[in-house]
Amino acid sequence: MRILHTADWHLGKHLDGASRLEEQEAFLADFIALTQDQKIDLIIIAGDVYDASNPPSKAEALFYDTLKALSKDGERMTIVVSGNHDSPERLVAAGPLARDHGIVMVGTPKTVIETGKYGQNEIIASGEGFIEVEINGERAVILTVPYPSEKRLNEILYKDGDSDAERLTSYTDRITELFQTLGAHFRVDTINLVVSHLFAMGSVEAGSERSIQLGGSYIIDGSCFPKEAQYIALGHVHKPQFVPGTDKRARYSGSPLHYNKKEISSAKQCLLVELTPGAVAKVTELPIPIYKPIEIWKCKGVAEAIAMVALNSERSCWVYLEIETDVYIREDEIKQIKSLKKDVLEILPILTTVTSTAEAEQMQAFAEKTFPEHFQDFYLKERGLAPTEDLVHYLLTILEEVSE
Repeated sequence: MRILHTADWHLGKHLDGASRLEEQEAFLADFIALTQDQKIDLIIIAGDVYDASNPPSKAEALFYDTLKALSKDGERMTIVVSGNHDSPERLVAAGPLARDHGIVMVGTPKTVIETGKYGQNEIIASGEGFIEVEINGERAVILTVPYPSEKRLNEILYKDGDSDAERLTSYTDRITELFQTLGAHFRVDTINLVVSHLFAMGSVEAGSERSIQLGGSYIIDGSCFPKEAQYIALGHVHKPQFVPGTDKRARYSGSPLHYNKKEISSAKQCLLVELTPGAVAKVTELPIPIYKPIEIWKCKGVAEAIAMVALNSERSCWVYLEIETDVYIREDEIKQIKSLKKDVLEILPILTTVTSTAEAEQMQAFAEKTFPEHFQDFYLKERGLAPTEDLVHYLLTILEEVSE
């Protein structure tokens, strides 16, 4: 079976107020072609399809159009699990229609997928957290565990009336119990897979992920996964990597785009996984091009900055401009820079008159924050509570409309 593992598309995401939909469209067009070229049997999308629980209509349309194209008239199966950014209910709303195209939508760990035909393939058996599929004559048992929040885990593992002593004390213990219970469905004559969206201990975040840890309680250990699993397809972490302690069976595919200036050094990819029952997975990293790079330009003085922007005005790239200066940059100079290149996202003066290490560190910390992070700080200071995810999303949508 030839499997393509991807995750963390974050459709509808902004970069400091700038829409990334054009780049996401380019990626998805390439992804569709890749599934055809590589003769993929099964596509796994391991969560965070959208960037917000209430995604813009353009993002939803792009997702559904992509799923239909990936389907190949139901010949290919696609499994989608929800991530911490997704609304499970909204994500699976099109499930009944998607079934004809071989698309399986899993919203929560308690979801039970209906058995029967999915496009030209079939789900033979199912229950909470697992399905057994037959794809082109091959069978696979797949554990499907969307983002397992504390509340959702409680719904799965605990019963009304359980005493505190009967309840496990840590998130990792509960996750381990869940996976070990589900692992009983694996067989020696099937391909055995896990699909989930969570944060594994020892993994390195890229910088643009929304934290799903709470005092360390939402961090799982790699040993929680069943030893019978041949491949564990994960989402959440945007930097591609193995999960420590899993014999390289568990991997994050990473996000398809750079979603933060902190992660521009990491390559982007999706993963081709070739599997037969009882065999070690053969994994091939398939590189994804950088459609519009994020760049940090460092200039000595405003004149040099204006010259650099003018020289590169036609280049397709997002720009963070850092300008060494002993005075603050004037508003007319900022307008001139942005008139020369609309993709300059930030103009940061690096004051050469800084007199203390503390002042320099404070300026550096300010520079490293994104526009949404600055807004969240401001909102918290003024209102005494953090803004909701939807409020931040609406603000970015307004900024995008204004910029157009």
